[in-house]
Amino acid sequence: MPDTPPTSAGDVWTVKRILDWTIPHLKLHGSESPRLDAEILLAHARGCPRIQLYTNYDQPLTDTQRATMRDLVKRRAAAEPVAYLVGHREFFGLDFRVTKDVLIPRPDTETLVVDAIEALKPQAAPRVLDVGTGSGCIAISLAVNCPNAEVTAIDLSAAAFDIAKVNAETHNVASRIRWLCGDLFAPLTAGEQFDLIASNPPYIAAAEIESLSADVRLHEPRLALDGGSDGLDVIRRLIAAAPPHMAANGKLLIEISGEQADAVAQLLAANGHYDDIVVRKDLAKQPRVVRAVRKG
Repeated sequence: MPDTPPTSAGDVWTVKRILDWTIPHLKLHGSESPRLDAEILLAHARGCPRIQLYTNYDQPLTDTQRATMRDLVKRRAAAEPVAYLVGHREFFGLDFRVTKDVLIPRPDTETLVVDAIEALKPQAAPRVLDVGTGSGCIAISLAVNCPNAEVTAIDLSAAAFDIAKVNAETHNVASRIRWLCGDLFAPLTAGEQFDLIASNPPYIAAAEIESLSADVRLHEPRLALDGGSDGLDVIRRLIAAAPPHMAANGKLLIEISGEQADAVAQLLAANGHYDDIVVRKDLAKQPRVVRAVRKG
């Protein structure tokens, strides 16, 4: 996209021409989904739904829209995530506001939500805890889809809570979610128990963070990524501390990376308080969630 305005009718920057220029440019700069990225950014710059790009291919952009798009493309080419650029991300059919204070919701985590909904639906008034809520995508998705659930969300980051609370208001479930700031189960009262505890904890090994893609490594909160030397530091603490906060036959669901499945299952088995340990795969057929039931 040149910085100067078009000089002739044949040089008009239409929706199609902008996309034709942007897609290869983003691909050249490392985007794994250059067409999707270009379309999301252009729809944002134009203030329209993405589907409207296809019905307005020949429509020219205003100077303001071009300037906005130019800035967005420049930042995306420098590895800034699209979700942060446009300020939101879809998850489980819901739109979530995101900033650099929260991890960007990913489709992989929907595996955990599906498993949780299946477990909660038969219960009349289940008590649910989301540990490390971030944007609130898990807690809010469960509150929306399980209207009888009583949901508590915990996070160590006060800045993340600000985002999560906005998302809860957007989806009309703010009054049904209790927000607690602190480390893992520390903010809970003694003896408080839940029918289901869900968590997408940090599980990337510290040494592997530098090998992550630039958009993740440079922009997403390290607090939500770094799982210690083997990626299991927080998961170990979660498994050890959860049983007193689980009701009889309560379930613990933990998101993991594929190669951690056996290790996490072994940690749960060795603890002695868990039964019915199951590994669930995501849509890519990779191990994604470990589920366990409290004995008794």
